[in-house]
Amino acid sequence: MNSVRYKLRIPDEVVKLLRSLHPLLKKKVKASLQSVCNDPYSGKALKDELEGLRSYRVRRLRIVYRIGSRKQIEIVAIGPRKNIYQETFRFLRKKSD
Repeated sequence: MNSVRYKLRIPDEVVKLLRSLHPLLKKKVKASLQSVCNDPYSGKALKDELEGLRSYRVRRLRIVYRIGSRKQIEIVAIGPRKNIYQETFRFLRKKSD
């Protein structure tokens, strides 16, 4: 396994969401973020409009992230599978306007 550690960048709105999660789910998400740092390619590569992003499964939630340069992982969004991909697409489109 790759021993080079990646650094996490988490936007304020995602940090706020993490703080509001149920303690057990928060613990699972934090453990999953650790896993992503240890192996950034463990998440599924997304396609089409979300190409370049990856998704890591945590129960019903998905952590959507981007592997950046200089050993950085940027968390884009965390949310329920039901709507996270649409929300992420809308967010990214709004950000680029």
